[in-house]
Amino acid sequence: MKKLLNTIPFSALDLATVVEGKTPADTFKKSLDLARHAEDWGYNRYWLAEHHNMISVASSATSVVIGHIAGGTKKIRVGAGGIMLPNHSPLIIAEQFGTLASLYPDRIDLGLGRAPGTDQATAAAIRGERMHAAQDFPGDVLRLQAYLSPDNHRSNVRAIPGEGLDIPIWILGSSTDSAHLAAALGLPYAFASHFAPAQFLTAINIYRKNFKPSEHLAAPYVLACVNVVAADTDAEANKLATSLYQLFRGIVTGKRRLLQPPVDSMEGIWTDYEEEQAGQMLACTFTGSKETIKADLQQFLDQTEVDEIMATSHIFDHNARLRSYELLAEAFGR
Repeated sequence: MKKLLNTIPFSALDLATVVEGKTPADTFKKSLDLARHAEDWGYNRYWLAEHHNMISVASSATSVVIGHIAGGTKKIRVGAGGIMLPNHSPLIIAEQFGTLASLYPDRIDLGLGRAPGTDQATAAAIRGERMHAAQDFPGDVLRLQAYLSPDNHRSNVRAIPGEGLDIPIWILGSSTDSAHLAAALGLPYAFASHFAPAQFLTAINIYRKNFKPSEHLAAPYVLACVNVVAADTDAEANKLATSLYQLFRGIVTGKRRLLQPPVDSMEGIWTDYEEEQAGQMLACTFTGSKETIKADLQQFLDQTEVDEIMATSHIFDHNARLRSYELLAEAFGR
């Protein structure tokens, strides 16, 4: 049976973007404001992601910001999309998210990623002698699950709080490696198609084909994260999207900046090469009016048959960003 937008959950990913002329403190206030609106508009979950040494991303202390958002909202699920587990001890993450889940019962999600969420020099500063910890990612996920299990009460090392709490764990991915792991463990799978769409279709096919039911999940569950810039007209949305394009130009060139205001045209700002490289990363980007967004997202859903769509929106003006998320909710029929 064909899936329709108004039949699936939709969610928000907030990269806690710092815009030109503002500070991380401003960002956190705006994030909470957006989360409260998203809750009112029917969004299913609100995730934040761990990044480090990035001038435009303020969510480095991810669990702290999750607590800020959860504490300022009432019912929307809040979580990590994700925690880069090789940067941490599984026990510490079990304790942190056990604390969050104790404070905000039945509202906390824990998405786990393998990448460092930063450059190699910063990763070395974070991981120290554990620079190759990514190789231990599957084992670390199992250790984290063990700490959260009620059976762990017999262990000499326990996560207090955390032990025995029902904290949904997700595997995050931007390649096919994560698909195999999510399938083997019977966990829900969230794909970073908002910046790494190249292996998206291959990865979710691997996940679905190899999925093994578990006590956590009976059937495969795929969440796709995409970029969305919505406005009252296509023209307005296309202009707002130039802030996103400038951000990805910075990724391509290695010259990151705070999120820049929109411009009338990207001509003269990026080269043909930069445009092509950014365009490849932005293949899962949806820009336009509510009607345009709705039609394009329905086509995306027809192609992928995902179970949930999560949107991230790099928009310079806060009110325009709120409007984008409001229009997206309307496109989903909420």
